[in-house]
Amino acid sequence: MARLTTLLLCLTLSGQAALADDLMDNADLAVGSDLGEMSMQALAPSSGQQALVEQNGQSNRAAIGQDGQALLGRIVQQGGAQEAFILQQGNDLMASISQQGYGNSASISQSGSNNRAQIEQYGNSNSASIEQAGSGLSSSVIQAGNGQRVQVNQYR
Repeated sequence: MARLTTLLLCLTLSGQAALADDLMDNADLAVGSDLGEMSMQALAPSSGQQALVEQNGQSNRAAIGQDGQALLGRIVQQGGAQEAFILQQGNDLMASISQQGYGNSASISQSGSNNRAQIEQYGNSNSASIEQAGSGLSSSVIQAGNGQRVQVNQYR
């Protein structure tokens, strides 16, 4: 976990990550957009990288770092004071974080190929992390409530 935090901090500080910081100006959000509706669709093998951050609320932070081919990273935040980080290295990787509430924290780090990871948080002060290295790995975490902690590590 310390390696993941250090790596995400380095990516954020070096400007390599797609960084989004909600500054209370949500005029750019489309009217009628449905925040929080998750859709994990496979990318064509020739596709590059796709990173999407949607935020609605105050003091939310998100960062996505990607290196490889056919990568999809998506972060949706609704509420306040939430943090979400995704780091992907490899091929054909999908990662999704959805947060609704206040003070939630989530991170996904995956390397290899053909991996899927998803975190959904509903409530306050929840913490979740997924770390995957290898091929064909899949993880899903759903937290509903307050003050929950979970860590998933998979290696193959």
